Amino acid sequence: MALWGTVQTLREQLTNHPRFDVALNYLEKVLTPGTTEHARVMAVPAGEMKRVELAEGVFALEQAYVGKSRAMGRFEAHDRHIDLQAILTGPERMDVTARAKLKINVDNLTDHDVCFMDDATEVSVWTVRAGEVAVFFPSDAHMPSLAAGDPVQIHKTCVKVEI
Repeated sequence: MALWGTVQTLREQLTNHPRFDVALNYLEKVLTPGTTEHARVMAVPAGEMKRVELAEGVFALEQAYVGKSRAMGRFEAHDRHIDLQAILTGPERMDVTARAKLKINVDNLTDHDVCFMDDATEVSVWTVRAGEVAVFFPSDAHMPSLAAGDPVQIHKTCVKVEI
């Protein structure tokens, strides 16, 4: 089941595991203005993404883009990673539903641990604001990167925790 909240809230909800510790320690830094990590994500040019290796099989995809329309979104899911998606500037809309309800239409799980799925009408709509983190497990289909209202520049990092 997907989770959503602050880093402090997630520390209380996620199991005590070295990989989550790596991810949450990084997120604390990246969500704190004035840190090197925060500055690095804020410096990512619009439309670009940079991979940052952390430790313990954990990495981050630091990115910047303008939120897209719902019509341009796609549901995705992963088998081998849990996503911790943190918003630095936004807000960003993320639609969420159970993966089991959707049919895979692009399967790239073997090579890139991602599949894309047909759209769904019954979804939960989350507005994730600066300082908040959404966590998606393999059982969750999620449609990230959406505009929450008028399209705005979003700075975000997606931490991939290998399971």
